[in-house]
Formats: sequence, C-alpha cells, structure tokens
Amino acid sequence: MSTVPSLPVDLSGIHLNPAEGLARQLYQALRERILDGRLAGNTRLPASRDLAAQLCISRNTVTRAFDQLYAEGYVEGRVGDGTYVADLALARSQTAPVPSTTVRGVAQQRLRQHHLPPPATGAPRAFRIGVPAFDLFPFETWARLQARFWRRPSLARLGYGDPAGERSLRELVAAYLRSSRGLSCDPDQVVITCGAQQAISLCAQLLVQPGDRVAVENPGYRAAAHAFAIAGATLCGVPVDGEGLNSARLATLEDCRLVYVTPSHQYPTGVTLSLARRLELLEWAERQDGWIVEDDYDGEYRYSGTPLAPLAALDRQQRVIYIGTFGKLAFPALRLGYLVLPPALSEAFAQRRAVDMRHSEVGTQAVMAEFIAAGHFQRHVRRMRQAARQRRDALLREWPQAIAGCAPLPAVEAGLHLCVRVESLARERELIGTARAAGVEMNGLSDYWLEGSTEPDDARAGLVLGFAAVPEAQIVEAVRTLRRVWGV
Repeated sequence: MSTVPSLPVDLSGIHLNPAEGLARQLYQALRERILDGRLAGNTRLPASRDLAAQLCISRNTVTRAFDQLYAEGYVEGRVGDGTYVADLALARSQTAPVPSTTVRGVAQQRLRQHHLPPPATGAPRAFRIGVPAFDLFPFETWARLQARFWRRPSLARLGYGDPAGERSLRELVAAYLRSSRGLSCDPDQVVITCGAQQAISLCAQLLVQPGDRVAVENPGYRAAAHAFAIAGATLCGVPVDGEGLNSARLATLEDCRLVYVTPSHQYPTGVTLSLARRLELLEWAERQDGWIVEDDYDGEYRYSGTPLAPLAALDRQQRVIYIGTFGKLAFPALRLGYLVLPPALSEAFAQRRAVDMRHSEVGTQAVMAEFIAAGHFQRHVRRMRQAARQRRDALLREWPQAIAGCAPLPAVEAGLHLCVRVESLARERELIGTARAAGVEMNGLSDYWLEGSTEPDDARAGLVLGFAAVPEAQIVEAVRTLRRVWGV
C-alpha cells in the first residue's frame, strides 16, 4: 500500500514580539496552524531544543507553549518518539457546517446533466476503447528530443506564447495534412489545442448561442454532445445507418445551423460516411449558412487503401471546421490536438483560447514539431497502422462464431474499435456484466444514445470493442476468457 512521503515541518512565518509574552504567542501560532490544516494530524513537531534554536528563544518558552497545547488536546506525546499533532479530522467533520447541496445557476444545472464519466484506470487491457497501442510509442526518441529542447531552451520561447500554438508545429501540421490527408490548408488556419475535446469545446463556445439547435449523431460521441449542451445548445439527435449520418433527416431539422460528425469512422458504430452523404452534408451547410464540425479522431487508421480524404478536403465554401488529435497516434495523456479553421474564424478561436489558458505548454509543442520534422512521426503512424491491423485480425480470427443473441462481427475497414449488435438491452447487460466480472473491458452501445431518444431500448443494444490497445496475445487470452464465462 503506497503512502504519501512526509515533508519536514515548515514553521516559517512565525514572528514573535519580544515585548509580549513569547510562550503565549508561540502557542497561538501553533494552534492556528493546527486548526487551519497547515500542521496536519500525526505530524511530528520539532524537539523543543531544536525549535527554541530555530526561533532564537529559550527552551523553557517552547516547553510552556507545548504544555498549553497538551492541555487543550492539540498535541500528544508519544513515549520515546516526541510530540505529535493530534488527529482532529473527526472533530472537524463533526463540527464543520454542512455545505448546501443545491446547485444554483443555469450553468451548474447543465453540468449536472452533461459531464464526462471517470476514465478507465490502470494500464490498457482488452477491449478498452479510445486508446491506441501505448506499447509501441518510441519513448526513447521522444525523451531524447525533449532533453535536447530543455537543455538549452531559447529564452524567447519561455514567456507567454501564441495562443494559436507554436508556429513551427502549426506549419508542420499543415504540411502533414496536405501530404497525407489531401487537406489543403495554411498554417494560419491551424490552432493547437489540448486534445480534441478542447477543440470541440471551443466550437461550442464560439458558434453556439443558448437555445440554438445543434445536430449530433445518434448514437454518437457523448463528450461532444455534452460540450454543446453546456454551451446552451438544444441537442437534436440524427440517426446513423450503414452510410453514416442520415442527411435527409438532418435536412428536416428547422433552425439548425451546426452539425457535429465523425465521417471517417463514426463513433461508436464504426461506419464510414458515404460520398453521396458527404456531398449532401456540404450542400446542407451552404443552404443553411451553417457549420460542420468534423472530428477526424482516428482517420489515419485505414486498413484497405489509403486513408480517406476528410470532409474538409471537399469543402469549397469554408463551412467545415476540422478537428484532429495526436492522442490516437501517441497517447491521450499527451493532450495535443489541433483545429483547422476557415480563415474567417482563426483569429477568434485563438483569442477565445487565450482567455481560457493563454497557450499550450511550449515543450510538448516544440518536441512534437521536431518529432514530425525528423520523420519519426510518419514512421510511427505507419507502425501504428500495421499493429492495429494485426490486432484487429487477431480479434476477428478468435471471436466466437455464434454467441446467443449477438450478431456476427462486422467487416472492419478503419479505426480502433468495432461495434457488434445485440438483440436486446437485457442481453447486452448480461454479456457486459459477465465479461467485466472476469476482468475483460467492454462498453455497451446503449450508453452512446442521447437521453430521450425515440428508438426502442432493444434497438440500442450492442457491444463496443476496442482492439488496438493491447498485443495479439492479450486479445487471444481475453477471447478465451469470454468463451469460458459466456459458455460458447
């Protein structure tokens, strides 16, 4: 069991006036620190001789102050081990006023309904979603580049930086998107963010007014829906079928001028938005004078042919806001993503971001820029794509052919996860509960629907399985465990 290491007692700030009673002043100073928590329960106080020397007073003065603290129960003696602060935590909890649990204000009320669940803890295991192969990241190369940067950083880069991000990284992101994704953009259109979630939140903050209708995929990425709802949007769920977001249903929404989509690999169903739907979506944005927020969270993972060109690459009317992230290629804890914005929005997004956090941490941006410039990033992308394909193949090969109430696994051409339909909500919960009890992670498709969705409960059931987080051997072992506990 881990313990928090103790730190030396800091009694700096105690100033005693020789013209007044020294013992009384010392007693009051120590009591104040005990009551406000600066001297926590079970903290060992300095020996009276040492404290007297530190404060330049007599040992008798310290002893008299300690005696008063003993008498009132603030400290206690331990034979042969010195003087310790008494544990007053229980007393505080009994006497402290109970804070009001009433949430006040519109913003707080929205937050009660729209917040992110706690993340999964511990090292990745099968079949955790949303994370790539951490085990393949070139940490030695990254550490070397980071050490080189911090060994002698430019003093000009240590002050407040550009809220849009380090210029060198923005230039390299633009070059990477042009060469690998067919997205023609200028570095001035790129804003570096702390991951994709901050990018989504910026869109919500700047493009949504309270009461505006915002279209989101249903089922879809709930964290994005939460961000728009917190900004005051009225969420409108648009069904997803085999071709992605149903653009015909989107067109029926009145007074809706913003839609959030994951076209390359819909989250969580895994379908790809067809070309016809993409063109219809762009026509909708032009007709409505609206915006399309395109989240390309794992677009690099395409297993047949080259990665699909983003929706933004087809945009000729400057209606698409493109979101990318390094979290699905490196690791989410890196907290590094980016926006590619229509030129008319770039400055406003940078200004809004500056109000929240000034700018991103300079070291991570500089190291990522060097990581890309030296070719390490491109090689890593290729390696990650190959590993994800192999891990996908292991899951498809080992998965049981017949599971009662569960459809066969679908074809998986992209992404880091797959979705398999289940006949009923009860069966979904049964399968997931048994799996989790056996130490196998998986999520239910039913968790990704908006509240108030009109689809029948059983039509929302399914299993969402991530396959990229762990090596093939762990996938094989996890499937064997499922076969045993599911009886298949």
